[in-house]
Amino acid sequence: MPSLGPLALALYLSTSLALPAPPQIPLSSARSDAKVLILGGGMAGITAARTLHDQGIDDFIVVEARHEVGGRMLSHTFGEPGRQYTVELGANWVQGTRHDDGPENPVWTLAKKHHLDTRLSSYFEGLATFDEDGPVNYTDVIEAASRNFDKLIASAGARLPKSLVDASARTGYSLTGSRPQTPHEHAAEYYHFDWEFQSSPEETSWLASSWNNNSTFFTFSEQNAMSVDGRGFKTILQSEARSFLREDQIRLNATVDLISYSDDGVEVRLTDGQTLSADHVICTFSLGVLQHDDVHFEPPLPMWKREAIYSMTMGVYTKIFLQFPYKFWFDTEIALYADRERGRYPIWQSLDDPDFFPGSGILLTTVTNAFSRRIVSLPKDQILDELLDVLGTMYPNITIPAPTDFHFKSWDEDPLFRGSYANWPPSFLEEKHANLRADVKRRVWFAGEAGSKLYFGYLQGAYFEGRHVAMKVTSCVQGSREACVGFEHVKNVKNTRPYDIDYEVSV
Repeated sequence: MPSLGPLALALYLSTSLALPAPPQIPLSSARSDAKVLILGGGMAGITAARTLHDQGIDDFIVVEARHEVGGRMLSHTFGEPGRQYTVELGANWVQGTRHDDGPENPVWTLAKKHHLDTRLSSYFEGLATFDEDGPVNYTDVIEAASRNFDKLIASAGARLPKSLVDASARTGYSLTGSRPQTPHEHAAEYYHFDWEFQSSPEETSWLASSWNNNSTFFTFSEQNAMSVDGRGFKTILQSEARSFLREDQIRLNATVDLISYSDDGVEVRLTDGQTLSADHVICTFSLGVLQHDDVHFEPPLPMWKREAIYSMTMGVYTKIFLQFPYKFWFDTEIALYADRERGRYPIWQSLDDPDFFPGSGILLTTVTNAFSRRIVSLPKDQILDELLDVLGTMYPNITIPAPTDFHFKSWDEDPLFRGSYANWPPSFLEEKHANLRADVKRRVWFAGEAGSKLYFGYLQGAYFEGRHVAMKVTSCVQGSREACVGFEHVKNVKNTRPYDIDYEVSV
């Protein structure tokens, strides 16, 4: 192994089966204060740091609670001894790469820069289909669901110039003629909608889901590049961080407990009692962390800010990995299972594929939101029994072997994340979203995928927000107080007109 400095060692990710964990950088090795504190070492945080560096500002510290940077790009060494592979518990795909000479997704730019090993996913080619009777062909229903999704997105787009009155995606589906009734229809809709937005049509904005989808897949491309890199998807952030960060510019294993702020600056207290002071702080915590009050603010954030934080939603996307002694399942990349209970283990992906991890015996299934929250309350043995029951239903004439490994992450219960990514709920007003990303007193700034109006839920959303907020902070650091201009916010978000309620109460 080549000689590495302390930071490189801290960020180094094993490509083999069992290398020692990266050493921790002691808190005492970094400075006690800086012009800017960047809280969180995910996509938004590292992009903000890179932006400050490129603007000639190096007086900053990145504070990261984990032993490595990467945020929700979280990999895991999975499998029995001798058959271990790096799988992604969180972000796994570059969604939207580049079309011809059009704009390039900055995540794809980073992936190419740092030689990330990826494969293009074939979501809609040769899909295997199952229901409670075993293998059955209902690809015609899936194709109809695809057309229904296109109509949903197109009809919302047509409404945007005319009206910003929102409704749920379920309302949009119904108005465009899609009203699923059968298990096949529900599974097909789930495949096109829930699997992308991690939330049901009832929980999701009709308008926002439209511009969110179009911004990624029309602006960049419809390609999805899946990371199969042994270093983990997070290597694009770790390699980027190594290229410009000094040892004294990052603190690992440092969890934030309290952020105190005033007109004069900010102070950040860590859970071990140590404090850091700065002129500005960029918070890149997930929306879920802010909603759970895992980090406290003193004084409390203003009401307009808290209202915005609690009004947007944080979803849960749970990937469940199983390894078997041998492959007994479909030869396609993906299979769809239609259960009478909508959302019960519908999506299955084969990682034992010539393009992914051949011979691995790894099968991946995904559940979202309400079902994700359901399974974390169950004993793991019960979850495994349910999974094997579904596989037995899909393959009634096969004896399903006992798995050699089984793993999933409870994102909702992790105090460093509290969910997977943000989702725009129905009737969440544009003014509230502006308040969600707005700074407080031009001292406390917020950056993350939830703040991206166009790309919420995507890595590119975190990238763009990290860069945009860092440019704002740059103006504050390099200019006068008058040159430090924050984001606009709306102190009192109101309806365009009052409700007309006229009734009498009988006693």
